[in-house]
Amino acid sequence: MASNEKITETPQMNPLIEPLSWMLGTWLSDPPGDCTYPTMKPFQYLEEVHISHVGQPMLNFSFSAFHPDTRKPMHRECGFIRIKPDTNKVAFISAQNTGLVEVEEGEVNGQELSLASHSVARISFAKKPDVEKITRKFRLNSDGKLEQTVSMATTTEPMTQHLHITYKKVTP
Repeated sequence: MASNEKITETPQMNPLIEPLSWMLGTWLSDPPGDCTYPTMKPFQYLEEVHISHVGQPMLNFSFSAFHPDTRKPMHRECGFIRIKPDTNKVAFISAQNTGLVEVEEGEVNGQELSLASHSVARISFAKKPDVEKITRKFRLNSDGKLEQTVSMATTTEPMTQHLHITYKKVTP
């Protein structure tokens, strides 16, 4: 095989992930997202999201957040979204540049995905306070925009909304 040949063709979507097909594509924040939490000064951020598949029974995702004025990289995370065969049960597996690794589980119902942390792990020198629980909801709204809301509980704060962002689809 020549070095410039493509290794794979565009794969056919695995039928198991059809219930999540509404999430596929590249999405850009529109308007900027809002970050609030009792231990932080509120701020806004831009985010680019890529959700794709390679023909396996899962979606691949990456989230890249940027400062809205300087475009300096901020939060990053990537991972996979899997569906338990023959159910609406979903697992969301994420590794973050903050040193957090999490598994969230929940359900997809129509064009809404609701998740709650099943396990959260962190590197030994991750910033305090420690994240203990996370909930996340994705929803495709009536005007075709994807919304994400993330809440979290830490060792010092109860479950509180942390992030809310709306994305516009830029590529299928």
